[in-house]
Amino acid sequence: MDKLTGMTVFVKAAEMGSFAAVAEALAMSPQMVAKHIAALESRLGTVLINRTTRRQNLTDIGRSYYERCRIVLAEMEEADAIVTSMKASPSGIIRVNAPVTFGSYSLSPFITRYLGAYPDVQVELTLSDRIVDPIEEDFEVIIRIGELADSTMVAWALAPYRLIACASPSYIARHGMPETASDLQQHACLVYGHWSASMPCRWIFYKAGRKEEVRPEGRFRSNDWKALMQAALEGYGVTLGPADILNKEIEKGNLLRVLPEYEGPSRPMHVLVPTAKKQTVKIQCFIAALRTAFSGENDEERSMAVTRGH
Repeated sequence: MDKLTGMTVFVKAAEMGSFAAVAEALAMSPQMVAKHIAALESRLGTVLINRTTRRQNLTDIGRSYYERCRIVLAEMEEADAIVTSMKASPSGIIRVNAPVTFGSYSLSPFITRYLGAYPDVQVELTLSDRIVDPIEEDFEVIIRIGELADSTMVAWALAPYRLIACASPSYIARHGMPETASDLQQHACLVYGHWSASMPCRWIFYKAGRKEEVRPEGRFRSNDWKALMQAALEGYGVTLGPADILNKEIEKGNLLRVLPEYEGPSRPMHVLVPTAKKQTVKIQCFIAALRTAFSGENDEERSMAVTRGH
């Protein structure tokens, strides 16, 4: 007879104290319950349950065997649940928070591809550069750029958020190509954020392992990098921005890489999930696809990532 079925019958008999109750719970006859117990005892060569016409109780060996059987059956159920979860198709609303520039240019195309692959999923994307409270504001997935503070959230590292400097061909034709990082001090730089004399903007570059810091000057500053990129495209100055975005404009010939022999700033990037929120199939699948898509692969491999995410 089937070993696992026998163990299931035995555990039920130990817990319910009656073959008749077990028979009703498992939709089998009391005679079949007795056969399963007898087959189990015969295979083990020992008595597991002492039975009389009025009562039954476990032997010492039966009690030990019962505890192990409970563990085995629980692990079997967990294994089945994992397979069921993996086979399930993700569905429902995923509430995502991400930084503005990354969310607008890089994450949004990923999401549209993901929605195409999983028609039962909806995504609500909120873009902001402030630190959000995922529980209070009801976000299930958060993407953050920069060093992580101590957090109760589960975090997975993505490819670093790499920055490069660029300018338009027309700007370079008028003002020349900077040869060193310090040359940027003489150029019109497009500065992201709001800065003051007490907190100046700093652009950090590396060459041959040596760090060089530049304090860019320029007449155009903005807290929205899209505005600065547009100014760069129109030939107004040098911008420092995400390599992922600027490389596309370089390929089109709209921009030129400034200081290509230098390595620009790089910031860690993570996807986070609050530990207080259950990681359902929809979240697990979305996270897996994100980690594949933003692992540093090229665009062709990235476009395929959503199909490998689950």
